[in-house]
Amino acid sequence: MEYQVRNISPDNFEQCIKCTICTVYCPVLAVNPDYPGPKQAGPDGERYRLKNPVFYDSALKYCLNCKRCEVACPSNVKIGDIIQRARMRYDGSPIKLRDRILANTDFMGSAASAMAPVVNFMLRRRVVKAAMGSILEIDRHREFPEYSRKTFESIYRKLADSQSAYRRRVAYFHGCYVNYNYPQLGLDLIRIVNAAGYGVDLLEKERCCGVAKIANRLFDRARADARHNMEAVRKATARHEDVLFTGSTCVFTMRDEYPHLLDTANADVRDSLMLATVWLARKVASGDIRLVFRPDYRKRITYHTACHMQKLGWAIYSIDLLKSIPGVTFVPVDSQCCGIAGTYGFKKENYVTSQAIGAELFGKLRRAAPDVVATDCETCKWQIESNTGLAVANPISIIAEALDYDATRRANL
Repeated sequence: MEYQVRNISPDNFEQCIKCTICTVYCPVLAVNPDYPGPKQAGPDGERYRLKNPVFYDSALKYCLNCKRCEVACPSNVKIGDIIQRARMRYDGSPIKLRDRILANTDFMGSAASAMAPVVNFMLRRRVVKAAMGSILEIDRHREFPEYSRKTFESIYRKLADSQSAYRRRVAYFHGCYVNYNYPQLGLDLIRIVNAAGYGVDLLEKERCCGVAKIANRLFDRARADARHNMEAVRKATARHEDVLFTGSTCVFTMRDEYPHLLDTANADVRDSLMLATVWLARKVASGDIRLVFRPDYRKRITYHTACHMQKLGWAIYSIDLLKSIPGVTFVPVDSQCCGIAGTYGFKKENYVTSQAIGAELFGKLRRAAPDVVATDCETCKWQIESNTGLAVANPISIIAEALDYDATRRANL
């Protein structure tokens, strides 16, 4: 069946009223004078580019695609999408080897996991970092997340039969981070969902959500992966009520970027794609699920709202779940962009900008002095950990740690 894309054009620049609110909220413009800012790079620039492509400005590459400009825009102009579309149409510069490496997360992840102890050891060596800096232009200061010796998919295969025994089941898009770097997050989700009386199935041969390929201009590859993933989602939603995610950027990309940037329709299943904390909070609120927490659990927790979580408007669900844990002391922090923006902050030319963007946030988090910082974005986790020394965890992992599994199972029989 063919699915048509309707009424989703990002090229709505004529709705811009030139109020410049977007420039106030842009985290890049505040620290990088080479970036023209969202208004000029987006709607203003598009008027010129449509007349003559010579007006394309290569400085558009400094855009984080954080969507904070879109959140601030009173006219609902898709500023970030306009900028990314311009890069698709007009940036004809060669794609660097570094960018291809950073974009191909499945290929690099599977290769690194197969030799995880060696890869992890090498990525910590100064001489290796220096070589990557000079040869690949990956900044030598950047810390890489460790790779897991076993992928989440290989671990899940041993659990698949037990999951099919549940009458009610959800599907799970685990993403590259869970599969190659931190399978424990996926296992935490399964334990919570099982305790609530649901089984967890994986999507059929999922591919990377595509955000890294979009950021690094491998648009045709990203589009092919998007269409593959949407067919897998449609097969899953025919058998399950929802498709859950533990990464905010993965779900944002598949819900909001697929139609706007990759011309891949999703309107028929979009509402079934949701972050795990959203699904869980809604089930708890409706009385369909009860969560029972350990009486001895005690943690001082703050929450960082990742940029794409702010765009989705879903941070309140994660925060409410954390606050519902009796032993949690919740410390609110006014979140700002952390600056890493996926692969953006790994690039040598962006490192100083990335760090400058996140500096104020790092100070706020250190002053809050939590036992753990909660966030739904894995790259925010890497950036905050490496710059503050604080422990950072996904809300799902915190809930899993605090949950009384036996009591929760009994409550949901």
